[in-house]
Amino acid sequence: MSAIRILPDLLINQIAAGEVVERPASALKELLENSVDAGASDITVQLANGGTQLLKVTDDGQGISRDELALALARHATSKITSLSDLERVASLGFRGEALASIAAVSRLTLTSRRAGDQHAWTVSASGPEISALSPASLAAGTSIEVRDLYFNTPARRKFLKSEATEYAHCEEIFRRIALSRSGTACTLQHNGRTRWHLRAQALEDRVAALLGDDFRAEAIMLDESSSGVRLSGSAGVPAHARGTRDAQYFFVNGRFVRDKLLSHAVRQAYQDVLHHERHPSFVLFLEIDPALVDVNVHPTKIEVRFRDSRAVHQFVFHALNKALSRTVAGSDAGASAPGMPPRSTIHTPYPTASGYPRQSAMALGAAQATGFYETLFGQSAGAPAQPELAAATLPATADGAPPPLGFALAQLSGVYILSQNGHGLVIVDMHAAHERIMYEKLKQALDAQQIPMQPLLVPASFSAEALDVVTVEEHQDVLRQIGFDIAPAAPTTLMVRGIPAMLADADVQRLAHDVLREVREFGASRVLTERRNELLSTMACHAAVRANRRLALPEMNALLREMESTERSGQCNHGRPTWHQISIAELDRLFMRGR
Repeated sequence: MSAIRILPDLLINQIAAGEVVERPASALKELLENSVDAGASDITVQLANGGTQLLKVTDDGQGISRDELALALARHATSKITSLSDLERVASLGFRGEALASIAAVSRLTLTSRRAGDQHAWTVSASGPEISALSPASLAAGTSIEVRDLYFNTPARRKFLKSEATEYAHCEEIFRRIALSRSGTACTLQHNGRTRWHLRAQALEDRVAALLGDDFRAEAIMLDESSSGVRLSGSAGVPAHARGTRDAQYFFVNGRFVRDKLLSHAVRQAYQDVLHHERHPSFVLFLEIDPALVDVNVHPTKIEVRFRDSRAVHQFVFHALNKALSRTVAGSDAGASAPGMPPRSTIHTPYPTASGYPRQSAMALGAAQATGFYETLFGQSAGAPAQPELAAATLPATADGAPPPLGFALAQLSGVYILSQNGHGLVIVDMHAAHERIMYEKLKQALDAQQIPMQPLLVPASFSAEALDVVTVEEHQDVLRQIGFDIAPAAPTTLMVRGIPAMLADADVQRLAHDVLREVREFGASRVLTERRNELLSTMACHAAVRANRRLALPEMNALLREMESTERSGQCNHGRPTWHQISIAELDRLFMRGR
């Protein structure tokens, strides 16, 4: 066995580089963070061959003095922390003092800097273990770090690098993250002599639009929530415009981009009620918290964090984002255009006035028609008298005299879709999906009020049941009554349903009871009313929703549209699929080649 010995400084730095400088993008991240910490208002990045041949970052930050220039390349040399108390409340992006030494150990690095007021800049170079003497240089106030031939002296690492296009893509993503985190800083990215991004200092909303596109801005909900010294702000994409990948998910903690399991889980929980399971939300979110309450020194790349009170942070993020998403209703412009509509910033034609819009006259409902449909749709009591004026009451214009956001129904298509006209063109509504969301939200509100109203059945429904179902009914009567059911054993293998939730009066009683009992039996009463609550209510709402091939009269269709406009999250069904889609007049004109 070899004797224990102290490793040479170069080998120590090369080992550290294996953790800190995985690829050109890793080096770029460290250099950009140094520029941000230096207070730069303008940062320029120059790359060649994806950053493997050249990676240069120039900023107008505070610069480094001549006496400290060589020290900046030493390992564990930093100006950002001086004691353990500083480490426990790190406010800067960098703090370990490893980055420049690690990069210099595996590349040919040149560091040039000038502080404001100095006569000229100074420069120092490093190539592996060799560090040059200081020499005068020409540079405006700030710092320039040039990294050439990354991994020239560690070929085993260099062979693991990917193609130029791949390495550039990773560098560009790092650039995006820094640019999003500091919208007030001008940022430029050049590759192989071509300018790929040139972003001036701008408002966050404009920076998000510049990097993620105007479509994202049009589809996003702005939020800004604070509680007990913690703040969550930024933009969250509406569920209808979720993506097939996670490529547009940016979460920053005190300005630092992180990929944190706790925060990711909180976001998924907030979206789970409105997002299809195969889709991923897009967002740019900023969490601001006392630095003493978050540990950023848990991973070599500083991309993970640990919160002192992780549960409180999780709940805050979940509730803040869930609150913002709950403001989305079908036809609203709460931070986003309707699906298929142009961004609000590009819509210049206002809704026509009531006098110029093709209004529909009120269509009175007969007693039988009104009682049957409206009881099912909106949960009116069975004994309530039919109101012929109800159709007219559900067709209000908005306060400014314009038509409602989802417009007025024109017809029903294939027994599945409602066709409606609004101020932008044609609206297509999936009537079952829309009604399912409406019923789901009503059931949630009723359960939050402690009990879902029950409708006794004139003729109890009995059906054969397994022994476990009978035991479930006997053991969980209180839970079943809380969710609106009156079920009792009629025989050892028979159950009798004597009452069901009033909002589900037209549901198939036997199938509904079977599905509810299966949930209670499989997951237990406590889980059904807590973590499985939404799944249970979603199942119940699906039974209550108007079915395909159910013919609706125009007033019934309009009643559904009005309910969509006033129901939270009604842009998506309980499974995350869209409930409606807008086709603009311009799109229709293009289809029929009008104006050509």
